Amino acid sequence: MAIYHFTAKVISRSKGRSTVAAAAYRSASEIRDYRQDLTFDYAAKPDVIHSEILAPEGAPQWVHDRELLWNAVEAGEKRRDAQVAREVEFALPEELNRAEAIALAREFVEREFVSRGMVADLNVHWDQGNPHAHVMLTMRELTPDGFGLKVTGWNRRELLGEWLEYRADLANEHLLRSGFDIRIDHRSYKDQGVGLEPTSHLGRAVDEMRARGEQPERFRQLEQVRQRNARIIEQPPEIVFDNLTRRQSTFTRRDIAREVFRYFDDGEQFRNLMARLEASPQLVVLGPGPVAEEVRYTTRSMLRVEERMAEIAFEMAAADRHLVRGTALTSAISKHLELSSEQREAVRQVTSARDIEVLAGLAGTGKSAAVAAAKDAWGVRLSGARCSTLRHSR
Repeated sequence: MAIYHFTAKVISRSKGRSTVAAAAYRSASEIRDYRQDLTFDYAAKPDVIHSEILAPEGAPQWVHDRELLWNAVEAGEKRRDAQVAREVEFALPEELNRAEAIALAREFVEREFVSRGMVADLNVHWDQGNPHAHVMLTMRELTPDGFGLKVTGWNRRELLGEWLEYRADLANEHLLRSGFDIRIDHRSYKDQGVGLEPTSHLGRAVDEMRARGEQPERFRQLEQVRQRNARIIEQPPEIVFDNLTRRQSTFTRRDIAREVFRYFDDGEQFRNLMARLEASPQLVVLGPGPVAEEVRYTTRSMLRVEERMAEIAFEMAAADRHLVRGTALTSAISKHLELSSEQREAVRQVTSARDIEVLAGLAGTGKSAAVAAAKDAWGVRLSGARCSTLRHSR
């Protein structure tokens, strides 16, 4: 199930770290560290499905060579406690296939980092149950002669907030394009109004320690959180439905079980809570899903929300308050020479005078291009993160 995870940290020499070693490990490659006269070889590391270096337009060709790039970054720092690079790690939705997940990661990195002038070393790891991306970022401006001064603007706290929000928006847009009724939220449980404590992914290192019979501190802390959450859930079990419908409007029995399993892995407790939830008057059976014999459910609360949304949509469809002048429409279409006749017709349809129009189609059929032309006709300037290419309303 899609989760939200995003961390940003600094690679610092004061902690004995090397960007060359980190780059070799993240990319599963062999790289020579000129400063330390060491070779780091992680070529045998599994599950790295994509590696590339993305750089601003006009960047010298050598920055695309991983060994040259990170050795140049290291050479530009003289202090023993220097902050050498920044690393961002974020989860990728399990529901997306590899190509879709890589496209999501690239779009995020290009918009939020490369467009600001950073060189980004992107690596996508396809760990079982935990697909994610590692991005190593330069901290100095790139000049024709190499790296110059550090850019303090990239350290702004407000910028981190933008990254967090846009990362969630973009993931939701890609999930929608791929046909998934799932949403993730970058906000904390507290800000979302969720009365539970968040749990964290332990990672492969912790799993390996447990396999050796060790009990890492992070694992003990997670177990304590799970126990506290379990006590809360046992009182009003419908909180499980609330958590599910924050991410998706419909769900299956398997989705319910996966949510319950986050808090109960004891057989008897798990079965008891599942039985209470399946007998809850809040649960509504919708019928079979796309997979044979997979029944889909929603809640009475979600049905009421969707009924009200439908009422508003019908009210908007009956109103004609957004007439687009013919000259503006013709000009907008003529600017987009790549549009097919079918796409041009879609542009004309969604720019009708009605308060709402819907554009739907399979992935790759050109909805984004059609909506871009429609936005030009309206004179609207919205970011791609705020404008769905599957459903667009005015």
